[in-house]
Amino acid sequence: MSVTTISPQELAERCKGGRIDLLDVRTPVEHRELHAADARNVPLDRLDPAAVMQARHDKRDEPLYVICRSGSRGKQACEKFLTAGFMNVVNVEGGTLAWAECGLPVVRGKKAISLERQVRIAAGSLVLLGVLLGWLVHPAFLALAAFVAAGLVFAGITDTCGMGLVLARMPWNRVEGAPAECCATKEVCS
Repeated sequence: MSVTTISPQELAERCKGGRIDLLDVRTPVEHRELHAADARNVPLDRLDPAAVMQARHDKRDEPLYVICRSGSRGKQACEKFLTAGFMNVVNVEGGTLAWAECGLPVVRGKKAISLERQVRIAAGSLVLLGVLLGWLVHPAFLALAAFVAAGLVFAGITDTCGMGLVLARMPWNRVEGAPAECCATKEVCS
């Protein structure tokens, strides 16, 4: 399945012509830190394509634009929609980072450590721990480092990250009082 893409500049031009529907699939904490103005947040790990499309009511024939941090999770979200039979979805190239670099309107909030950075910290810590325990306690602990390395290779090949999905559900990556479902019908570029 091929995912259709659009540049942030092209999307901004379409936004001038009327309302568009922009879905941010990052974690609530990432969304709170920085997001395209008026984008609604439905995290990738909680994304239900049928529910999102049903909430669109009279806009079902219009494209649904999907944005994340840099484009990877947006592509995964688009693939979920395509698999569910919804073909009119478009991934924003370069994600929120590209959107902000273009000088397009963003909302800035409380700073947070990005999910990608959290994965690097956790993976590096687990590998270091496995090597140290393997050296100081018992060589069997090297299996921990090997397991994390295998997970990173799998993530690179499939462009999906199990550790990222787990970290996204951690308490520090949640926003109190703002469940994703509350944003299901927010319109963009009004």
